[in-house]
Parts: sequence; C-alpha cells; structure tokens
Amino acid sequence: MKISRVLVEQNYFRFQGIIYVQNEGLAMGTPTSSIFSETYLHYIENTKVFELLLRYKVKGYFRYNDDILIMHKDDRTNIHNMLQDFNRLIPRIKFTLEKEENNKINFLDITIAKNYDSLSFEIYRKPTTTDVIIPNDSYQPKEHKTAAIRYFHNRTRTHKMTSEAQKKRKKKTHYSKS
Repeated sequence: MKISRVLVEQNYFRFQGIIYVQNEGLAMGTPTSSIFSETYLHYIENTKVFELLLRYKVKGYFRYNDDILIMHKDDRTNIHNMLQDFNRLIPRIKFTLEKEENNKINFLDITIAKNYDSLSFEIYRKPTTTDVIIPNDSYQPKEHKTAAIRYFHNRTRTHKMTSEAQKKRKKKTHYSKS
C-alpha cells in the first residue's frame, strides 16, 4: 500500500477515551493533512476554479487555507449561481456564502469596510476569541510562545487601520501574567 494511501485511509483518533475511525477526509491537526489539503486546493484552483472566476468576472480572489474572499460587482456577477458552481466542483466540499453587511465583511482577523473610494480595515475578533497564548512556564518551545506576541504586534503594523480602529484596538489590548 502506498504511503499516501495509508495516510488518507488510516485516520484513527481518540475522544473521551473512545477510539474512532474517520471514514472520510483527512484527520484535523495532523502534520500531513495541511500539506495534502493545500496541495489539493491548489490543484482545484488551477484546473477548475480559475475558469469559474473568469466566467463570473470576479475582480479579486483571495484564499488562506480554507477561507476565501471574493470581490465582485453585483451587476456583473451572480454570486448565488457562482456558489452553486463552486459546490458542484467537489461534492464533498461545501462552500458557503457570507455577504457583506453595511459595506463591511470579516475575513480572517480583519474587518474590511468599503468606503466611497477606498477600503479601511480594523481588527476583527470572533465572539469566541480568548486571546489566550501559551503560558511562559510551559514546556513548549520558546518560538511557539513568542509567535502569538509577534503576531499581535506585527498585525498592528501591517494592517492599515483608521485612527478610530487603532484606538479601539488599544483599548482591547491588554496582557496579563499567567
């Protein structure tokens, strides 16, 4: 049996002391699942998605892992037909639609606001976000511990935010000792 077949077909996991077999898809959190899924999505994008984007006159397509942001003009793109076509590409993968509200949409950890002639950004936190990072006294590698802090710091420098959004972010940012 090929090694790739073993990795895909032998997905066992334990939950609350019971061992389960995952019958479909890749096991979440395994080192190989992210590589396989990213490779597969690249293949699908290059062989099928690109044609859909051209057919529906999409202005922008941005993907990070399994999150996709599509920019389009309502008068040129029927987004509901495009969603149906996306869902026909791979029946096992279900694409969903989240439309902008009040000229804003959340994508990853930012809120993108559409203004008259520009875009503005602010930090978005899901309601379930805890901003918990690895405690300093844990046995995790130091690089893992400092990654979250670097991320929070770099995010404020790389996201072009309005002054109001920066003030709101500063109010919510606080660090506590664990």
